[in-house]
Amino acid sequence: MVWIPGGAFEMGSSIPSYPEEGPIHTVKVDGFWMAEHAVTNREFLAFVEATGYVTFAERPPRPEDYPDALPELLVPGSAVFTKPDRPVDPRSFCWWRYVPGACWRHPEGPGSAIEGREDHPVVQVVHEDAVAYARWAGLSLPTEAEWELAARGGLSGAIFAWGNELMPEGKPLANTWQGTFPHHSTKARPPGTEPVGSYPRNGFGLYDMIGNVWEWTDDWYRERHPDNPKKSCCTPKNPRGGSEAESIDRKAPAGDRKPRKVLKGGSFLCAPNYCARYRPAARYPEAIDTSTNHIGMRMIMRPS
Repeated sequence: MVWIPGGAFEMGSSIPSYPEEGPIHTVKVDGFWMAEHAVTNREFLAFVEATGYVTFAERPPRPEDYPDALPELLVPGSAVFTKPDRPVDPRSFCWWRYVPGACWRHPEGPGSAIEGREDHPVVQVVHEDAVAYARWAGLSLPTEAEWELAARGGLSGAIFAWGNELMPEGKPLANTWQGTFPHHSTKARPPGTEPVGSYPRNGFGLYDMIGNVWEWTDDWYRERHPDNPKKSCCTPKNPRGGSEAESIDRKAPAGDRKPRKVLKGGSFLCAPNYCARYRPAARYPEAIDTSTNHIGMRMIMRPS
């Protein structure tokens, strides 16, 4: 783990296309330790072998929790990205499939495995899986403010974790989508996770705070950041997110109204033409019972 010095910083952004990132506001965060990379398959395997833990994706869904689900989908499994072979409407989300048998051991479903990917981030974990790992390890999930402070690496107001250019001198500094999402990738390998530490550290010595996998935080999602007066006496210290009730999307169909936590960092699926959320200020609401092959986690330790 590396030490993240505490202090005040400007949280959020004012990008018009992402209103949930505003308003920019000042917060104070105490110093803490953060893992230099996301939890890996190797580390999660040690947890499972020590405890016998069974992840959410490995358990049969309860019909009462998903009253609108097709019976054939009420089997253990998870969501997997499947690259279309042609341009599609980006509003359709048609690249996601529920794959029976997909889980952390089989990230893309039966036939896939973590052998050879021991140092890739563990994926297909829901929020309760991340909390279970944290408790076993004697660690914690970060708050949204802690995560964003760490991702900024000591840079004030920078767009990315390394500065204001996405690819300085044309060099990618994170595992994000190259090409036109979701049907055309210019990478030599299929889109997916990469070993942690494949790209340079940020200013605090942290790997992959941008791209590779989204990371769970422990804050409930709310639609906007709160305003706070521009007075040092009123700057929130160690702020937390909204309430569980506030995190539920009341516009969603009744069966989809699940509590949501904040994800941070973007993933290998983020692309300029679709989802430019590979930035410290970016945030996304994810239902606490949802796992995919591009969501992982990172641990912190607060001084006692």
